[in-house]
Amino acid sequence: MSQANPYTRREFLRGGLIMASAAATLPTFLNASALAMHRAFGGLSSVPGVPDERILVVVQLSGGNDGLNTVVPYGFQEYYRARPGIGIPEKDVLKLSGAEGVGLHPQLRPLMEMYDEGLVGVVQGVGYPNPNRSHFKSMDIWHTGDTSATGDGWLGKYFDSECVGFGKGESGTAEAPAGGPPGIAIGRSAPLAMQGRKVMPVSFESVDLFRWAGQDIHESLRGPYDALNRRETGEGQAARADSNAAFLMRTSLDAQVSSDMIRKAVANRPSTQFPQTDLGRQLAMVASMIRAGLRTRVYYVNHGGFDTHAGQGGSNGRHGQLLNQLAASLKAFYTELKAQGNDARVMTMSFSEFGRRVGQNQSGGTDHGTAAPMFLVGPMIRRGVIGEHPSMRDLDSGDLRYAIDFRSVYAGILEGWLRAPSKDVLEGNYRALPVLAQKA
Repeated sequence: MSQANPYTRREFLRGGLIMASAAATLPTFLNASALAMHRAFGGLSSVPGVPDERILVVVQLSGGNDGLNTVVPYGFQEYYRARPGIGIPEKDVLKLSGAEGVGLHPQLRPLMEMYDEGLVGVVQGVGYPNPNRSHFKSMDIWHTGDTSATGDGWLGKYFDSECVGFGKGESGTAEAPAGGPPGIAIGRSAPLAMQGRKVMPVSFESVDLFRWAGQDIHESLRGPYDALNRRETGEGQAARADSNAAFLMRTSLDAQVSSDMIRKAVANRPSTQFPQTDLGRQLAMVASMIRAGLRTRVYYVNHGGFDTHAGQGGSNGRHGQLLNQLAASLKAFYTELKAQGNDARVMTMSFSEFGRRVGQNQSGGTDHGTAAPMFLVGPMIRRGVIGEHPSMRDLDSGDLRYAIDFRSVYAGILEGWLRAPSKDVLEGNYRALPVLAQKA
């Protein structure tokens, strides 16, 4: 199973747990260092100045979401001329208050309700210079925050530089309290965005599979695994902290704790009814983990199927169904968070690797394009429409020209919400887009 950095031990401090009570079962070096960390930080699980109560949830819309049929420029006749078969009729568009000539796809009504409640920010015309139309290359650009698509993930760099127990000194010392898995991704593999040099996120597709499965292979493997998680190794001697045995003990014990902790959290179902869709299932699990008190900073979920080259449809087509799943899932997610009293702690950001071409193709769909909108959700965000809709007349070879660099959005989230220096994380100077309400 995928697992966080082997030095992760935050769970042993979670909830004010006193490690001495576990001395009979934990390795000596782990017990001692955990006690020192707990005393040094008064039981806190964060370094001063790092707001570990704040959570970011990233919703990736894979395949290239058609931004023009998501945030619809119904006030521009060029839109309808370019899309005679798939354009959203003005009568169906959900008009956005405070925005002239733009509105939401009719299948986004649950999101529109949240918008009217002041919980949604629509960032228009987001992209980057010299856009790439390859799914893989463009997604890597968004994940790394680098137009060369090289380097570590932007969230991974945030974890490395800012999160507890990582990038703050040697792990297992009073200078670096254990922070636990700062990132959890729902999926078969951890996204590049969350991969750093020191920290790897926990990732799993199903909590039923997020466990040690050796005993399922053969019962004889249970004993050695249990022994690895006990105090003694080898011939009954405690392992030195720098030994290979100690490393294996740390890795095994951390994996077991994370597995038990997450599976227990997800087992407590939300009180809110979530859509019976893959995205609904993912966000329901995230809501359960937040309710359980995990100090994870970033959760990452995926909503795919947006590569609509053919049969995209208009108000009630396949693209609209995907948007409805997004909106209904986000609505249920924030209804659940509010019931928990956690809604003010959680900001959600949605993005896609690129938008679609302005004109429809001959297959009743749209091909790979460039700029597209992003959604920011939560009671802390700057509500309303942010930025001007890209011009429908001044096109770049049939594509929209971007107006807001996506790294400015990242910088706004890093500095405004996560309170991290965006220059260090993004390895460049990008104007931080104001993403929070002035009162935040």
